[in-house]
Amino acid sequence: MEQIALSFEPVRRLFTVSEFTELLRRTLDREFADLWIAGELSGCKQAPSGHYYFTLKDEEAQLKCVCFRSAARYLRFKPQDGVSVLARGRIDVYAGRGEYQLVVEALEPRGYGALQLAFEQLKKKLALEGLFEPARKRRLPPYPTRIGIVTSPSGAVIQDILNILSRRFPGLHIRIYPALVQGEGSVDQVCRGIEYFSRSGWAQVVILARGGGSLEDLWTFNEEAVARAIAACKAPVISAVGHETDFTIADFVADLRAPTPSAAAELVICTRDQLLDQIVGYENKLEQWARYRITLAARRLHQQGVDRAATLLNRAINRRAQRIDELEQRLRNRLRAIETLHRRRLAELTERLRRQDVRLRLAGARRRLDRAQSAIAECMRTRLLSARNRFIPLAAHLSQLSPLKVLSRGYAIVQNQDGAIVKDPAAAPVGSAVRIRLAYGRLGAEVTESTPDGSSAPLS
Repeated sequence: MEQIALSFEPVRRLFTVSEFTELLRRTLDREFADLWIAGELSGCKQAPSGHYYFTLKDEEAQLKCVCFRSAARYLRFKPQDGVSVLARGRIDVYAGRGEYQLVVEALEPRGYGALQLAFEQLKKKLALEGLFEPARKRRLPPYPTRIGIVTSPSGAVIQDILNILSRRFPGLHIRIYPALVQGEGSVDQVCRGIEYFSRSGWAQVVILARGGGSLEDLWTFNEEAVARAIAACKAPVISAVGHETDFTIADFVADLRAPTPSAAAELVICTRDQLLDQIVGYENKLEQWARYRITLAARRLHQQGVDRAATLLNRAINRRAQRIDELEQRLRNRLRAIETLHRRRLAELTERLRRQDVRLRLAGARRRLDRAQSAIAECMRTRLLSARNRFIPLAAHLSQLSPLKVLSRGYAIVQNQDGAIVKDPAAAPVGSAVRIRLAYGRLGAEVTESTPDGSSAPLS
């Protein structure tokens, strides 16, 4: 029997490059849609579009990565070479080069906090620009009278600052620019507050204040925008953020760092007593210096034998001293007159204010109301009495005319069934029922006899 040879050729699966690339992309999307990869950043660069391109590598392999601008804006730190990170994303295929790559959606430093890394990066950048140099920091005015404060108006920090300033030196002019000090929008509000005092030129010194908190809570004052606003401010800036152990970028850029907001209030100006003590000290020194100069001048005059010149000088001084006394007396009199005038005006205004007092006006209205009520009551009594006097004669007259008076003399009123008064025998025929009203009661009766007027029939 002849054998038949059978051959089985494999079925070919033919793809174009684009088809295979798309198939590979779908497979990778399905299998590696969300994964974390650890590695070291290398070849970091940022395109003008805002996208970041870098490579993740370890000792034996490397992986191309891209972080698009929409995800890069949420990174806590700027990617840089040599940083060990955890990258989260999905595997994708870049068809143009036939390469697979990791599309990064989040980056976290390994062994180093993202916020701390961002802090060090910005600190290094601003230090290279010279923003931390002592030479650019300005001295605070010794006795500022206009102080601007950028802080939250609802926190305990502003109350502490105001209490300390009012206790140390009453009468200072203080303006508060209300701003959020953490959270969304806080950076813009803090920057606007600093720029407001810089642009207006009102404040002689600006205090940037916030209470203590974690690194995340204080992060507003680690933002580059805030640091540059402080550097551009025309007035000296005191950074009073957090506690003594807290350091922010604002502390390094500001003209002076205060360990706490309360310390900033103590550093911005001395106490009033200290200033008065300094003035007294200067007065004593000036007096000693003047006496010393006068002593030297007197000695020289005496040595030169110019006693007469000294006498003329003393006369001139005495005349001027007398003139000063006269002017001083006139000034005192003028001040007394002004004070008297102001006291009189104050008394007038106080009296006007007293007259405008609602309580006094209400009391006057109540008195008028009481008088009106009394007048109304009196008027009502008078009218009632007058009406009573008119009523009594009318009642007496009416009583005389009343039919009841006639009934009391023995007369009666006869009514038929309809209630009509019977005046004629025809109104009450024989056999009809009638009602008889007497002076003290009523009777029911039946008519048994009817006699018209003029009849001589006897009554039965």
